[in-house]
Amino acid sequence: MKKVYYWSPCLTNVGTVVSTLNSAISLSKYSKKDFEVNLINVCGEWDNHKNFFLLNNVKIIDLGFKYFNWLPKEGFLSSRISYLIIFFLSFIPLLILLKKNKPDYIIIHLISSLPLFLLNFFNFNTKFILRISGFPKLTFIRKFLWKISSKKIFLVTSPTYQLINQLEKIKLFEKSKLTFLPDAIINMKIFLKKNKPDNLIDTKKISKNFFIAAGRLTRQKNFHYLINEFNEFLKFNQSYNLLIFGKGELEKSLVSSIKKKKLSDKVFLMGHTENLYYYIKKSEAFILSSLWEAPGFVLIEAAMCNSYIISSDCDNGPYEFLNSGSSGTLFKSNKKNALNDALINFYKNRSNLTDKKIMSKKNCKKYTMFRHNKYLIKLL
Repeated sequence: MKKVYYWSPCLTNVGTVVSTLNSAISLSKYSKKDFEVNLINVCGEWDNHKNFFLLNNVKIIDLGFKYFNWLPKEGFLSSRISYLIIFFLSFIPLLILLKKNKPDYIIIHLISSLPLFLLNFFNFNTKFILRISGFPKLTFIRKFLWKISSKKIFLVTSPTYQLINQLEKIKLFEKSKLTFLPDAIINMKIFLKKNKPDNLIDTKKISKNFFIAAGRLTRQKNFHYLINEFNEFLKFNQSYNLLIFGKGELEKSLVSSIKKKKLSDKVFLMGHTENLYYYIKKSEAFILSSLWEAPGFVLIEAAMCNSYIISSDCDNGPYEFLNSGSSGTLFKSNKKNALNDALINFYKNRSNLTDKKIMSKKNCKKYTMFRHNKYLIKLL
């Protein structure tokens, strides 16, 4: 039996948490006992998921003492400080773990700098698989580290062909090592559980027709742009509300923007919900306004909910997932009036969009846990 380790020290509940969790569980569940699956719990970041992992036969390896709750998490600078703390406090423990246990594979999702640094300065009987998602910024340090690691890395996986093409162009990795691996986004058991309404939600907010958006309230999701464009759309049609689900560091500035534009009765910050799918299903359409995605977990979940999708054409995923716009509506990312025009076009043609909804739902099948496992097994 081969040993597989997952390295993914997540600071916040981002899509990578779901990706790592579902990938590990799918490998354990569908691999016919060919693999022993382990997840490295670096500083206690996975403590809340321990029982779930154990129920699904995924072993947890505690790397050291638990300091996760004391790490700063919100904001660019705070997260970088936390990454440095994790790097230095985990250096020796991770080195000892890999030398002693000799796993066959380690799959690296986040804070890849530490395992790659170790790979370059020590010899291991382990194949390192680097996961690159989203829209990675090619800082000098990252570019240098990738380049010197390229010969020793076993594989580099990415969730979109668009990102693979970009990685090929910068020529940091051998082309033969770059491979497509869709994220394990859809867990059908969890999907069915999230279709219930919240008990405490204000029903007035969903009594009208409404658009829905969801994600962490960060610069990446571009919700300020979304609010501005929706405000323009209201000049054309006043009958819609906009519901934004999520929490994050930009909450105060978004609230301020909503009040300044006098949209408090039209745009609602809904916070976090465990039952997002229920509200997606009740919405007229799902809007993704992001500056980058890979391809966007909530985009695929919206398609699973039979929702019509209106998305920016940002790197690296929506364009690919929506088949260049044949499975939804694409608008020019962050361009003034682009989303407003897309919303007006949707309203005028909303009775003729069933085929696009069906096509986007069909595209979801490659993002199930079972299909992810099929891809992953071939790589291993």
